[in-house]
Amino acid sequence: MQNRLVLTATVEREDILRYTPAGLPVIDMWLRHHSRQREAGFERDVMCEIQAVMAGEHCRQWAGKLAGQQVEVSGFIGQRSMRNPRLVLHIEYVEFVKG
Repeated sequence: MQNRLVLTATVEREDILRYTPAGLPVIDMWLRHHSRQREAGFERDVMCEIQAVMAGEHCRQWAGKLAGQQVEVSGFIGQRSMRNPRLVLHIEYVEFVKG
């Protein structure tokens, strides 16, 4: 079963394109989300900052273009790596939000 998280956020910071030892392109970034959500019958403001990572050949087209932009991303939450259990959003798809 595939569960995907979809999030609209502003890219607060985008690191430069880097490559793993295996040669896979990777971009690390930090996203800031703000929305109004309904929980237990009440409206509440939701704000968070989440670390995200995008890996794969499609990173090359996005490198240097994301910082400061509002985007809709989808992907999954998982640990950063086999050695680092910190949770990050692994982005599989990104689209600019027209404002």
